Order: sequence, then structure tokens, then C-alpha cells
Amino acid sequence: MTATIFELKEVCKSYPIHHGKAQRQVLNNISLKVREGERWGILGRNGAGKSTLIRLISGAESPHSGSVTKYRSISWPLAFGGAFQGSLTGRDNVRLICRIYNIDFKDCIAFVEDFAELGAYLYEPVKSYSSGMAARLAFAISMSVEFDCFLIDEAMSVGDHRFHEKCNQELFDKRKDRAMIIVAHQMDLIRNHCDHAAILHHGELQVCDTVEQAIVRYGDL
Repeated sequence: MTATIFELKEVCKSYPIHHGKAQRQVLNNISLKVREGERWGILGRNGAGKSTLIRLISGAESPHSGSVTKYRSISWPLAFGGAFQGSLTGRDNVRLICRIYNIDFKDCIAFVEDFAELGAYLYEPVKSYSSGMAARLAFAISMSVEFDCFLIDEAMSVGDHRFHEKCNQELFDKRKDRAMIIVAHQMDLIRNHCDHAAILHHGELQVCDTVEQAIVRYGDL
């Protein structure tokens, strides 16, 4: 039987609104099990809670109730640079992440230098980077660590069209055996890259039998 990567059980997440006088429930009793090699597409409108779901799976945030159980390694949200230490250079941030994940720095920095195409900026403090530069560094580092599951938020924007295609090849072609979670409202993205799909709507996750069924239902919302 295929190994389980992670499992969500009855996960709920709320955020304070009206200066903390009320709570808006973003996720309501979400349950999902993702197995090795599965590519899940989560469709949802803007504000549906897709990015919140990704942050919970990655461990960047915790649910208010329910559980998130991880059995294998899971990436941070791709192209997310929020964990960078701004006063350190890009190179030093790479070194720090290598220490955390216990991977070889020489191999990692060689890959990042070639892939991110930051040139001399790799030796400058990350706080001086544009958002696009930070995203390119984060994506390159993500590809240098061999995760069992990659988390992909469609909001990520990594460089120009040429660089975007380079990222797609590195992620979807070279790592086609990995599990992936793609949150999006672009139906073509889900159709092209996923073999399972669900819809996040009004805080609830509706798992569909096929990707096409999910796309049709989503289009009717």
C-alpha cells in the first residue's frame, strides 16, 4: 500500500475580525489524506482559505482544532521567502537552511547560484532584494532540498516567462514522482498537473471523484 505523506483530521482555523471582537472561520472541519506520489489540486475563489490551508500543512501556522500529522518531509510553500533572515546575504541564508536540513552546502549553493540567476546579488543582504528576487532564491532553495511533498500556491510569481518555464520543468518534470498540493483558482493549472482534486468553498473541503468533476463543479459555483 502506498505510504501516507500527511493527514488532516477535522481541522478548523479562524481569524479575528472587527478588532478582535469576532472570529471569521476560514476552515471548518477539513479532513484530507495525501499519499506518496499523489498530486492534489485544491480549487477555491480568492479568500476561500487556500493559502491558509497551505500554511497549516507546512507548519507555518497551527489549527485551532483538529490535527495535522506528517509522516514524510513536506516543503515550505514554494517561492515563499518569509523565513529568510533579511540582514544575511542570500548565500548565508542558503548556508543556514542547509544546516537546518542537514544537506551539503557546496552542492546546494552550486545549484542555487546556477538556478536562481541572481549573480552578485547572492552576496547581498536579502532585505535589499525585490520580491521577485527573493521568490527566485526561495524557489531555487526549495528545489535543492529533496522533499517528499511540495506545496504550491498559484500566487507564486517567479521571474519572466523563460524563468517560469524553467521552474515548471524543474518541479513538474524532474520531480514527477513526488506528492504535490497545488492550491489555485486557475482550472487549467489543476487540469494539467493534478490527478486528484477538491474544492474549498465556504470553509469546507469537497473531495471529488475526478479532476474534471471538480473543475465542472467549481465552474458552477
